[in-house]
Amino acid sequence: MGSSSREQHKDVDRYERRAERTSYGDGHRNDEKKSREDGRGKYDRGVGPERSVDRELERSKDRRRERSRSPSRRDAPIQDQPDLIEPEAPKEKPNFQQSGLLGADQNTFNGVVLKYSEPPEARKPTKHWRLFVFKGKEQVDMLHIHRQSAFLLGRERKIADIPIDHPSCSKQHAVLQFRQVATKNEFGETIRDVKPYIIDLESANGVFVNGEKVPPSRYYELKLGDVIKFGFSTREYVMMFDELVE
Repeated sequence: MGSSSREQHKDVDRYERRAERTSYGDGHRNDEKKSREDGRGKYDRGVGPERSVDRELERSKDRRRERSRSPSRRDAPIQDQPDLIEPEAPKEKPNFQQSGLLGADQNTFNGVVLKYSEPPEARKPTKHWRLFVFKGKEQVDMLHIHRQSAFLLGRERKIADIPIDHPSCSKQHAVLQFRQVATKNEFGETIRDVKPYIIDLESANGVFVNGEKVPPSRYYELKLGDVIKFGFSTREYVMMFDELVE
């Protein structure tokens, strides 16, 4: 009996110690579980999930502030972005050459550059115009000027349609030009007619119609019976057409 009682006491002691260990282990595990649920680990001193989120937000804001303060390619000066700038097209340089009738479009004939270009309204005449050439009271020539729309007069025989050899005349002195123009008749109706004009090609000594000098580089309308002179030449060129000649 005595030995049996001692054995029972040992069993009780072992049971109680096992229960204490189990209770301690469960309590310790419960504390760790609670600590994890609170977001606190072994080395986290009071840092919970709310504060961790706050820190992440602060870090994100700091990164955005740093990016806004740092110069980006979009905010860089234009001169630092050569690859973003399209090259400017070269500006057209000013043209100081003459334009219009005396424009140097560099017409050449027989190797000579012509000073004159015909206008768009140039037309062959519908009337058979003639130039009667007088020296004093004597008629020395008669020229048919209805077969083309323009006639160049001057000393340069390689290009002149009507040569004038007087030394006071220029190589390209003047042009007799026929032009189609719109006019109104006595009934107020608009009609188109081809009329003769003379233009002085900025000659040295000018063109004279009925004794008056015509302005250079301007068309001057010629009428039936007009008398034309070039430079200091004494020859006179009289405008006529077939109907009156006959």
